[in-house]
Order: sequence, then C-alpha cells, then structure tokens
Amino acid sequence: MVSRFAGGLALALAALMATAPLAQDTSNNQVAANTAWSVFEDSDPRECWAVSAPTETVNTRDGRVVAVRRGDILLMTFFRPGAGVQGQITFTGGYPFAGGSTVNMKIDGSEFELFTEGEWAWPATTEDDAKILAAMKRGADAVLTARSSRGTQTKDTFSLMGYTAAVGEAEKRCQ
Repeated sequence: MVSRFAGGLALALAALMATAPLAQDTSNNQVAANTAWSVFEDSDPRECWAVSAPTETVNTRDGRVVAVRRGDILLMTFFRPGAGVQGQITFTGGYPFAGGSTVNMKIDGSEFELFTEGEWAWPATTEDDAKILAAMKRGADAVLTARSSRGTQTKDTFSLMGYTAAVGEAEKRCQ
C-alpha cells in the first residue's frame, strides 16, 4: 500500500494549501476551481489533482454526537505521469485511523472500501480507483465513514458537484 502512495508527503502539503484560506491566497499552484472542487498542479514531481473538503462532518462516540479536533479532511484524485499514476483516489480524515481499519465510501448506493495507513486511505488497486472515479463522475455525493485510533466514528459527506470538470482538468494538465 505504501508504494501506491509514494510521494504522499508532497501531495499532503500541497493539498493542505487547498483548504487553508491563507494558503490559497498565497499559493501559486491552484489552476482551477469548479464549485466544491479545486484543481492544483505542481512540477516537481509533476502531479495534478482535484481536491475538495467535506460539506458535512458528523463525529460520534458510543452513538452520541461529539465535538472532536480534526486536521484537514480532504478527498482527492491525483495524476502523476512520471509514476504512471492516473486517477488515484485518496482520502485523509484529519486524524490517525484505527489500526487495521478500513474506510467505507458510499456513492449513490455503490459501496467501496479504502485501506488505511496513518491518516491516509486509498483503494487497494488501480482497478478500484477506476471504479470509484467513474462512480464519482456519475454521483451527487460521496459519504466516507471511518474510525479513528481513539474510537470516534466519523462520517464525512463530499459534494460531487463539479467533480467531473475538476478531474478532467487535472488529467488534461498531467497527460
């Protein structure tokens, strides 16, 4: 799994710029914004990605809604031509996931599983990436449910409005 996510630190740092208002004002690598989704491009290494923050977040423990501190919560699709990466789906919940846990992703009735390591989650195979990418292009919302290392259940809803245009732009920029 880690090999599928090589270079993740650069992606993570760049993606953080996508959600921090100050960073957006000072970043020069955002190239497009399509509703809930933004597109970023970087040259070293060459990578392009579509990224969004959730429209709704619910955190529960023992069935009760709780307030918890989380870092940036992001859903991304990225392209890295030098590494042969075309449309990799990646999610960070803003906290360390429970060891050995998975993230459940629902898109308009279809369910997918993402594997976790630390604060990151992604599909097991490139074939799974392609299935999720196609579902995201057709869907209205993506709902990701996960469990933190402290036992908190999280449910993050992402609007897919503008996703098709954003991912198309990211792919075009990194052909």
